[in-house]
This record gives sequence, structure tokens and C-alpha cells, in this order.
Amino acid sequence: MKNFFTILSRSDKSKARTGIIKTPHGNILTPAFLPVGTLGAPKAIHIIDLLSSGTQIIMSNTYHLYLKPGIEVIKKAGGLHKFTSWHKPIMTDSGGYQIFSLQNTKVSEEGVRFQSPYDGSYHFFTPEKVIHIQRALGSDIAVALDICPPYTASQEYVKWSLEITKNWYKRALYEWNNTEPQYGFEQVLCPVLQGGMNKDLRKHHIEWLFSTTNPEPKIVAIGGLSVGEPAEVMYEIIDLSTDYIPENTPRHLLGVGTPANIIECVLRGVDTFDCVIPTRNGRRGLIYTWQGTIYIHNEKWKYDFSPIDIHSRCPLAKIYSKAFLRHLLKADEILGMMIATTINLFFYLDLMQEIRKQINQGTFESWAKEMIKILDKRL
Repeated sequence: MKNFFTILSRSDKSKARTGIIKTPHGNILTPAFLPVGTLGAPKAIHIIDLLSSGTQIIMSNTYHLYLKPGIEVIKKAGGLHKFTSWHKPIMTDSGGYQIFSLQNTKVSEEGVRFQSPYDGSYHFFTPEKVIHIQRALGSDIAVALDICPPYTASQEYVKWSLEITKNWYKRALYEWNNTEPQYGFEQVLCPVLQGGMNKDLRKHHIEWLFSTTNPEPKIVAIGGLSVGEPAEVMYEIIDLSTDYIPENTPRHLLGVGTPANIIECVLRGVDTFDCVIPTRNGRRGLIYTWQGTIYIHNEKWKYDFSPIDIHSRCPLAKIYSKAFLRHLLKADEILGMMIATTINLFFYLDLMQEIRKQINQGTFESWAKEMIKILDKRL
């Protein structure tokens, strides 16, 4: 795919930049946030509000969709876009992270054997099978299968898992180049950068990706972070990674993060993010605002009948009170989860738009310094 990514503006005070990713289902302005729709749709928000929030692209999960509803269902629907009625871009993670968090998972050089958490059945994923599944899903960006070592992993395991990840990517790329898209539009394959917290291994993996593969990756996902390491360590690894990933390649950061995390990582040259934090934390009672984070379960909100957030672009934040949202969530009412999720996704998408604006104006670094302090506050 020609002109997949174009840098539109750069900061002269940090690695922050704006850009545009072009896909068959629409363009994505970066930096961008991808709401996670594991099974094809973000939890507790319907498509009308998802579109209204400014969502440009969503992240779904190959492993979960393979198990539910099954690939044959999605193929008969004409692909994931038609099945979900989401006609904007879709990125699909391989599901490697989720598989390795399961019990009874066994890894070999050939692939990974795992047990379904739904019915206990056993399955075997190879790099090639994951490619075939994502061809059938028809995502715009497909992530290759990798091994994500935990923060506590030994250096021996990290080295071993990196060699497996490299070999799996070679096999995935071969299969990718010898298969065709199934729905009449081009797809892009995305490798995952691994190496644990070892800077030498991270650098080695990047150099390997861009010196031994043909063609070069059009996008790279930075993986193996947000697995228990301190934030400072995560930022160091991201800084190193973006130093060595070629400038014209968009950098996607898997599974990160809070609003403050996102600002910090944009400063370090990350272009796109996916994370369950705004949806999952919303269902648990954390509401993100421009004044800080509200934990709505706290007793202080029980008699607060003021709007949830008068500064939010989300209409629900102005219609409903803090006290009512607290009541709904404490009562496990579905409406409460929907309100909280929708408000949070509006905030995240507005945050990304403001980041792009600040970069374009040349004021991002000073704005970021002050905003990180505010967003870290618990109200």
C-alpha cells in the first residue's frame, strides 16, 4: 500500500509528530487512540455514540473472535466490517497476549497450544494460522503472532522468546505474501517489537526487522510493555524504540494507557495507542475529565446532583448527575456502565484531538507538562 503513512508536522522540542495513516476504510489522523472492541465492538457503547465520539479506528482481537462467534460466521457475513457494521478502519491484535495469560498454555517453536476459557476445548495457533484468520476477518491492519514475556521473566526466557517471535514473524510474512485479501481491499501486516526491558535486545529486534525483511514493515507495534514494570522503565524502552524505528514508520503502542501515559508517550514519538482503560475503568467507576479523574463510588458523590462533567463534549455528561451515575454503577445497572464508558471514550478522543492541535501549534510540550499534573489528580 503506497503512502500508508505521511508525517504532517513535527515538534522541534520533542519526538511528537502528527500524521495521517491511509487505509481502504478511511484515513486516521495521528496521534490516535483505538478503542478496544475485543469481540468486534467496544463494551457498553453503541455505534452511534462511538461515531459521535470521533473514533477513527477500533482494535479487535483475533483470538477472541476465533473462539466467538467463530471465523466461519464472520466470513459468511463478508468480513468483520460488514459483520459489525463498523465501516471505518479496524486493527486486529493476534491475541498472543491473551493466550499467554491463560492456564494450560504450551509454547513450542511451531506455535502455541491453549485451552478455550469458554468450553475447555484445546486449540493450536501457528503464525500461519493467525494470518489465515486475519485474512478471513479482513482487518485493515493485522498484527503478527508474538510472545509477550512478563516483566519478571528471566533474561534467558526473554532471549528465547524473542528468537521465537522473530522466527514466527518470518513465517507469518511468508504466509502473508503468499495469500490474498478476501474482500477486495489491501491489508497491512504489523510485527510486534519485543525484547523485554533489555535495551540491547530491543535495539537488536528493530535492526533485524528493518534489515532482514522484505518489504520493510509499514507499521510496527511496540509490545511487551505495561506488564508490571514501573512507568519510568516503560518510558525508557519507548524512547529507545522510537530512536531506532525509522521515522517514516508509524509506531503503535499496545495496551497503553492512562491519559497521562498517552501524553508522555506522544512526547516520545508514539503515533497510535489501544487500551481497555477508558472502557474497563468506566465500568468500574473511574470517570476521566479535564480536571482529573473522578472515582464515582466515593461517598462524597452520593449527594452531588451536579452534572457529571459540564466541560465534556459528551451530552450524557451534562444530562446525568454524579449522584445518579454513582447509584447506577453501585446497583450494577447496565445504563451506568454505558454512561461511564461513553463519557470516557469522548474524553480520550477529545484528548487525542487536543494533542494534535497542540503539536500543530508548537505548544505541545508546555501544554503536556501542565496537563499531566492535572490528569493525574484523583477528584
